[in-house]
Amino acid sequence: SRNPVWVTVNEPVAYIMHEVRQNDTDADQMLDRVARVHNEIYDYIHTVQPKALVTSNVGYVAGAEAQVNGPLMERIGDKLDFIGVDYYFGYEPPKANTVNMPDGSVAPPAGMWDLPIRPEGIYYALQHYSKMFPGKPLWVVENGMPTDNGKPRADGYTRSDHLRDTVYWLQRAKADGMNLIGYNYWSLTDNYEWGSFAPRFGLYSVDVQTDPSLTRKPTDAVDTYRQIITAGGVPSGYEPVRFPSDCKLVDPPASCENPVTVPTAVPTS
Repeated sequence: SRNPVWVTVNEPVAYIMHEVRQNDTDADQMLDRVARVHNEIYDYIHTVQPKALVTSNVGYVAGAEAQVNGPLMERIGDKLDFIGVDYYFGYEPPKANTVNMPDGSVAPPAGMWDLPIRPEGIYYALQHYSKMFPGKPLWVVENGMPTDNGKPRADGYTRSDHLRDTVYWLQRAKADGMNLIGYNYWSLTDNYEWGSFAPRFGLYSVDVQTDPSLTRKPTDAVDTYRQIITAGGVPSGYEPVRFPSDCKLVDPPASCENPVTVPTAVPTS
């Protein structure tokens, strides 16, 4: 009776990659089986709820999306009522996000908060799938910005800045003809995953380890979210806090072949 929107398998390729690393699973076999699972669930849901909206959302990988999620989309593309996209990070060359150690080795990023935040990259993610599936609805199922235990980011970029900048690029995508029908912020509250309590994604912060009451503490982005919802977007004339990065660091080759720049005014949605 609530007419829900359905996601059959969340980020299936990420699921497969974890299984391969942890359990030495056969990646090709698992891909075929996960695709079959989605397709069969899709058919069942439409038998019960003919007008349902069903997807299996992809965790977008800038600079390698065709290689990473392309084989999956070839297997399930005919059974997607909309393209669900999870977008978080831009692209960086392999050695750009490491730290030189005294012994000459390199250390990986300390956490998700050290991965490259490129808000304009969401435009290319939507462009990628609007070209692959012309006219099919697009929905950003997940998007947000991690911080280290809620501490301010070293670069000074706030959750509020990131939210406004992201919505700016969503409005640009719609103005350029991409059939964007939805956007979900990830997440409403700190949700804790990936085996760690450190990465924080919530509009509301929750100190699950130290606060038995699990009090929700609003971040700076809560009022920003309300303002955006009330106004239906960021205002005309908004200029992103974080301007587009070097195209090689966003989503190559697309971001270099057809770069988008910041105009003097943002199109309204």
